Amino acid sequence: MKTLLPIAAAALLAACNSQSEPEVLDSNPDPMATELANRAPVELPPAIKAEKSLRCKDNSLVYVTFFQGDKQANVRTEKGGTPTVLKAPNAGEPLVAEGGWSMTGTPDEITLTQPGKSAVVCHG
Repeated sequence: MKTLLPIAAAALLAACNSQSEPEVLDSNPDPMATELANRAPVELPPAIKAEKSLRCKDNSLVYVTFFQGDKQANVRTEKGGTPTVLKAPNAGEPLVAEGGWSMTGTPDEITLTQPGKSAVVCHG
């Protein structure tokens, strides 16, 4: 009797392992799986290149966040103020925003035009 028990257990285990892969039943399929698979790839926002406080020729301060790719910058006229997002279609072109904003330059020196004001040079 003692010898039959291990043989019966081994036969039972062999029968359980006869399938090479377990069967997976999906009782709750994702209703958006097809839509998500056919979506266009998502473009991540650019990484920050530099954040600078710049003093302008008219003695004002501006706070500029420059982004990688040189096609976007955020400009604030007050520390902690609401940023204005300036964008360019291609690197090297002036960054612009609605209302008359325009900016060219590098993190060390920019030329900034604000709505209702003339262009001013600012240094870091």
